[in-house]
Formats: sequence, C-alpha cells, structure tokens
Amino acid sequence: MSLTLRTISREQHLAYIQSLPSASHCQVPAWADVKTEWRSENLGWFDQSGQLVGAGLVLYRQLPKVKRYLAYLPEGPVINWYAPNLDDWLQPMLAHLKRQGAFSVKMGPPVVIRRWDAGAIKSGIQDPDVKRLRDVEATHIEPRAFEVSDRLRKMGWQQGEDGGAGFGDVQPRYVFQVPLANRSLDEVLKGFNQLWRRNIKKAEKAGVEVVQGGYHDLEEWQRLYEITAVRDKFRPRPLSYFQRMWTVLNNEDPNRMRLYFARHNGVNLSAATMLVVGGHVWYSYGASDNIGREVRPSNAMQWRMLRDAYAMGATVYDLRGISDSLDETDHLFGLIQFKVGTGGEAVEYIGEWDFPLNKLLHKALDLYMSRR
Repeated sequence: MSLTLRTISREQHLAYIQSLPSASHCQVPAWADVKTEWRSENLGWFDQSGQLVGAGLVLYRQLPKVKRYLAYLPEGPVINWYAPNLDDWLQPMLAHLKRQGAFSVKMGPPVVIRRWDAGAIKSGIQDPDVKRLRDVEATHIEPRAFEVSDRLRKMGWQQGEDGGAGFGDVQPRYVFQVPLANRSLDEVLKGFNQLWRRNIKKAEKAGVEVVQGGYHDLEEWQRLYEITAVRDKFRPRPLSYFQRMWTVLNNEDPNRMRLYFARHNGVNLSAATMLVVGGHVWYSYGASDNIGREVRPSNAMQWRMLRDAYAMGATVYDLRGISDSLDETDHLFGLIQFKVGTGGEAVEYIGEWDFPLNKLLHKALDLYMSRR
C-alpha cells in the first residue's frame, strides 16, 4: 500500500478524529491552541484512492538561538500502528518534518504493551521484594506491541530509559484506567475496593454534592488548584491556561472539557477537569482543599464523573498517569494506591520515541534538557 502524506486543514483533521472510536486528547486539532508556545501543523496520510487514513498533530518548538525545531507528536500520530508496512507511514513523516526544519522528532505511539488488573497490583504491593510494577507479572500482554517496538528500533528510532528526555510536556508511560465497555454500573461499583465504596457512602451520608461548573467557575477551580500545588510542591499552571483550554476545546466540541466540584455545606472542597474524545474519557487535573477531607469529597467526585462517563457511552474512564513504583516509601506511591481502589487496571504504553534528524543538535538538546 503506497501512502502519501501532506498538510491537511483542521476541519479535515477533526472530521477524521470524529470518525474513530477515540483518539488521545493531545491529538485533536484544538490541542494546538492549548499549547500556544509551540507552532503546529496538521498532517494527513492518504491511501491510493485519496482517502484520509491517518492524521497527526505536530507541535514545533524552536531550539534556543537556532532556527531549527523539535517536532513533537504527543500520544500520536493516529495511524495504523500494527500495519506490516510501518516504514511506509513513518518515512514520509520524517522526510516532511525534516523539510519543515525539524532537527529531532519525538512521538508517543498510542500502543499498549501490558495491563495489570487491580488484584495483580495489590499482590505486588503486598510483596516486600517487589518495588516496581514491571516486577509484577502482567495480567495481559500485547505481543503486537513488541513487534512495533522492534520495527521502530530497526528504523533508527531511539527510546530513552523512561520514555526519553522530554522537552516540555512528556506524556505518562503508565496510566490507570477503569474499563466500562460491556459492564453494568453495578459491576463497576462492585469492582471498587471496600474503602472506596465506604468513602462514597460516607460522602453521600454527609450530604456532599457534586456539581458541574462552567467557564465562570474557573477562578474557583484555580483557588483549589493553587492550594493543592502548595501542598504537593509543584508549580501550578496559571488561570489563563485553563481559561484558554476551556475556550478552545469546547469551541471544537461543546462536550470536550468539563469541570466538576464536590461541595459540602456550600463550600467547594475538591474539583476536577474532565476531557472527552469519542469513547475515551480522561480525569485530567484534580484539586482539593486542605479542609473537609473527612467527608471524602474526592471519592464522591470521581464516582460522579465515572457515572457521567458511563452515561455518555464511554468505553474507558482514564485516571491518567501513575508512577510504576510500588514502594510505599516513594512519594508517588499514594497515586497508584488511590487509583487502584477503583478496581481498574494499570496500563503501560510503549513510551515515547525520538528520531534524531540532526545528531549534533539532538545531542545539544539532551545536554540542554539535563541542565535545566
């Protein structure tokens, strides 16, 4: 099958994404408007009959002091990764990006390699010899994913130890998902551990209500988010980032981004943003106050978001990134502990891959990143 690649319009790109069961929220055309510090381009792959069969959102970041770019396709491109002729998809892309002035290409194939169900993770946590998720036997392994990795290596793509040194926003290699397809809501709730079910009941009894917010509530979101940033010691994004995100994503699709608050006695205790692309729903950002934790607002909010995702016909509710550490002394351990209570599964992607088009500049980038 011979494929041609060319720049496409945002409309063509969006129509293609809408024709699929789902794609990453980082690959919808409007994501380019969220990431204003990057230049962007929409790429399309066409078969011999002129049919659009793949698409990719490329973000270009200029290297300091040089008119050359890093080209980044977060969680993309959206192509047939299991095609036997993967070269025919990726070679034209590399040639095109080189012509655009790219010195290096980074992409994140949306290819799952392993899954661990909640039971496997729990037994891993209980085993003192197990420190990482990858030390636990996976519940499901996707053999075709290994073939994709092998092909990429043969083509000259490189993978860093943990998905490579990132430039800006490196997407998580491990995520936590609750599968919703072919399950009743009752089955989903039964999959939650006792603590989660108890906390959901506790919140209900205490009168915690979960409501959806709009653009005008983003300032209240920001208040809770900044409290969280101080507590968890990370640098928060500014309010303007979320306002822009809300505007551009919901202009593209009125149901792309949602905002939730869990409140008790009229006071907002926790908040979260949700992203929707087809049948895939993501819990994107979360925030909570230092008060009111005893009424379990976060559990109530997650349960409401999950129910809403289910009502929309979602096939998966994605709680996004986790670390692969199962070591209770690790500061990121609480993340997997909280998420595993939903009875979902840990999912490992094949990670991010780099292709140095100019080895010297690619080296310079690595050096620059390691000193930041």
